[in-house]
Order: sequence, then structure tokens, then C-alpha cells
Amino acid sequence: MSNPINTPAATKTTPGQVDVRGPRFTAWVTSGVLAGVLLASAISSALAAVLLGLQAAVFAVGAWGGPRRHPYGWVFRRLVSPRLGPVTATEPVPPLKFAQLVGLVFAVVGTAGFAAGIPGLGLAATGLALVAALLNAAFGICLGCQLYPLVARLRPGVSADPLVAS
Repeated sequence: MSNPINTPAATKTTPGQVDVRGPRFTAWVTSGVLAGVLLASAISSALAAVLLGLQAAVFAVGAWGGPRRHPYGWVFRRLVSPRLGPVTATEPVPPLKFAQLVGLVFAVVGTAGFAAGIPGLGLAATGLALVAALLNAAFGICLGCQLYPLVARLRPGVSADPLVAS
């Protein structure tokens, strides 16, 4: 998992934290989109490039704006979250933003592969992104979040502790 902090008495999230169910919902939607890209690639590499390019834009919003500005996160907050019980666990935002950045890299590489007529590259990048999204969605294992502390140590002035906002 991406280090959720159990807060059973919590009823809402704090500014540096989000409800763990939001990123998992986002991962399910992302998994569906990426599976759609793989299916579309059997029809047309150009169609796959367009769909994956759109997902890359979604990843970019999540990487720079965080989960609260992420389009799928907006859907979760507006339509799904009100129908759920109170927040019982939260997780820090910086690792989630980094995970979106990792997804963006894979989506850009995959888009470039499909667009350049190298479908194997597009399929490989999309497949790896799909595996990562499914791990998060189904099991709560966020690979990007797991990598975050390792990469954060390499950046001067950024705390490797995901509880400290960067």
C-alpha cells in the first residue's frame, strides 16, 4: 500500500492528506482506460496514440495539480465519496503526485511509440502502466508511491518522508 495513515475517528481529510479510496477509484478508471488503449491498438495505432495521449494529459493534471485537481479524483469527490461512509484512512499527497508523474512518463513513451509506428513500444509502455494501475486498484499497492521515498532522497530540499509536504 502507499502508507495510509489509519484515522478511524476522522470524518474528513486534512490539506496534505486524501481519502485512500479516491486514488484507488482513480486507479480503477485508469485501468479501464489503459485496457481500452490496448484494445484500440488492435484496430489502429493512431487511435491508441490518441487515447493514450488523453490519458497522458490526465496524468499530467494529477502530477502537477495533485489528487484534488485530478479529473477522476473530481468524479470521486463529487459522485462517489458522498455515497460512502466517513473517511477512515488517509494518505499523503506528494507520493500520489509522483505516481501520476511516473504514469505520465509511461503514457508519453507509449503515445510516442504508437504515433511513431513502433507499436511494440506503445504496447509495452501501456502494459506496464496497466499493471501498475491494477496493482493499486485491486490491492492498494501504489508502485509510484513506493518509489517516492527513494527518488525524494535524491532531490535536494525535498523530504523523503511522505508525511512532509514538498
